[in-house]
Amino acid sequence: MSGSAPGVAARQLAVEALVRIDDGGAYANLTLPPLLERSGLSDRDRAFVTELVYGTTRMRRACDWLVDRFLPDPSRIDPTARAWLRLGAYQLAVLDTPPHAAVGATVEAAPKKLKGLCNAVLRKVATSLPVEWPGDGVRLSQPEWIVNRLTTDLGAADALAALEEMNRPAAVTMREDGYVQDLGSQWVAEAVAAGPGQRVLDVCAAPGGKATYLAGQGATVVAADARPSRAGLVSHNARSLELGPDRLVVVAADGTAPPFRPGAFDKVLLDAPCSGLGALRRRPDARWRIQPEDVDHLAELQRRLLTAAFDLVRPGGEIVYSVCTVTAAETLAVDEWVTSTRPDLQALPRPGEPWAAHGRGALLLPQAAGTDGMYLLRLRVPAPV
Repeated sequence: MSGSAPGVAARQLAVEALVRIDDGGAYANLTLPPLLERSGLSDRDRAFVTELVYGTTRMRRACDWLVDRFLPDPSRIDPTARAWLRLGAYQLAVLDTPPHAAVGATVEAAPKKLKGLCNAVLRKVATSLPVEWPGDGVRLSQPEWIVNRLTTDLGAADALAALEEMNRPAAVTMREDGYVQDLGSQWVAEAVAAGPGQRVLDVCAAPGGKATYLAGQGATVVAADARPSRAGLVSHNARSLELGPDRLVVVAADGTAPPFRPGAFDKVLLDAPCSGLGALRRRPDARWRIQPEDVDHLAELQRRLLTAAFDLVRPGGEIVYSVCTVTAAETLAVDEWVTSTRPDLQALPRPGEPWAAHGRGALLLPQAAGTDGMYLLRLRVPAPV
């Protein structure tokens, strides 16, 4: 890549990734690693590229608002120019990069035909800061429907605090066995409370963090996932942690039609597919992919998975339902459905702080402990009298 000023090559690579993500529909976490691998950049510049790509993707609505005020017709800006302008705005407004550095390096790195546009617009953005945002959706760079839905479901204060927390980079937390896993997910696995002598099914196990945790506690775990490729991720992680088939067996199986005999397990964990609106900090492009109707479609899938899972738990056994989201449709409404369809199931005690009571389950808001947002519901299948 061309460019001699510090950070020029890094910015050029970042824009290449941004165009693939924003215009080509590529996933950030799948697009960036191979680009970095063959870039020849230093570790420091690779970290800078990662910050630029993930941060600009996350904050693209805010960046667009910052630059569009100075464009005669924003709709006529092509994807490459849009990516360069977003990149500059992100450095100025979020990273607080000094204007001479942010504007100068961005203009130098930009293609010749875009240098004049970037210079003119980004200088105006720089002199306009700080700004009074037109609303929370723009300020937090969220689709309006997400702000509205979480405000309705959580209340304005908790919703805004959650969205603000999820605009911060995720902390890296590592288990004792070396596996990197968010603390919220670790706490869900702990809540299963499985140990030696117990047979546990993880219905939607990929990539395997919770399944390997449970196996590490001595339980015999069957880790299932509907897609063979994702089941392969679980196998890879099990091997890396030296968990053999005597501790963890991986199968490709549809959780809505599981190939297991009724009552085969002491405990079942259903960490269900969900909207992911509690884990937006880990997936910078997720907020732009998920659509309002997806929440209700996923809630229906969650109910189907639970229906199948109930039959797999032995009398006196337990099922743990969890999702990394905070919408009412995927938490409280699912609990209400369980109450109406399986009134025989007994809700078990919730974990304590930082979890908060949420129906019969527990809610972990992102701002409570700097984790992903999670919901947890523990149920016991009645034993014969």
